[in-house]
Amino acid sequence: MSLHLIPGQKLIAATHNPGKAVEISAMLEGRYEVITAGSLGLPEPPETEASFIGNAILKARHAAMQAGLVALADDSGLSIEALDGDPGIYSARWAGPHKDFDRAMEVIEHKMRIARETEGKTSLKAWFTCALAVAWPQGHAAVFEGRVDGQIVFPRRGDMGFGYDPIFQPDGYDITFAEMTPEAKDRISHRHLAFEQLRAALF
Repeated sequence: MSLHLIPGQKLIAATHNPGKAVEISAMLEGRYEVITAGSLGLPEPPETEASFIGNAILKARHAAMQAGLVALADDSGLSIEALDGDPGIYSARWAGPHKDFDRAMEVIEHKMRIARETEGKTSLKAWFTCALAVAWPQGHAAVFEGRVDGQIVFPRRGDMGFGYDPIFQPDGYDITFAEMTPEAKDRISHRHLAFEQLRAALF
C-alpha cells in the first residue's frame, strides 16, 4: 500500500462543511479532488478522544472506512495557560451550536479574570493547535501537528478573522490574527504549519 498521495486522486474531507473542503483543496495546491463526507451522506462520529490528534484520527478513519477512500480530517483549537489549557479540544463547543464566538470570548475573559483574582494566574500565554490526520481504508493513518504560540489580548482587536482570532496575538507580532490579512495569517497559522508537514511527507 502506498502511503503517498497521487495527484488527481479523490480525497474525502471528513467534514460536513463545504467551505472547509475548498480550504483543504487550496492547502493541497489543487492536486486532488476533494469531496466532503457530508456530500456522501456519511455521519459525523462523536469526538470522544482526549486530544486534537486523537479526534483527527478518529474522524479520518471513520470517513475512510465508510467511503473506501483516503480521508483527511483536522481538529484544532485554542489553549490558554491560565485556564489550564482550556478551551482546548472543546474550543468549538464553547461557542455552542450556533457558533457564537463572541459569547465564547466573553466567557474566556470572565474565566481569566476569575483565575487571576482567585488563583493569581496572570499568564496571558496561549497557543493554537491543528492536528491533521490522513487515513487509508485499510486502517493506516499518518498524523501531522502544527502549533503557533502567542498571547491573549483584551479588548478584542480586528475583524478579518474568525473564531478566537480577535483575542490571539502570535509571538513576534503586535497585531492579532483578526488584524492580519488572510494571506498573512495563512503563512504563519497552525493549520498552515500542519499542512506544510503533510505536503513534505506525502506529496
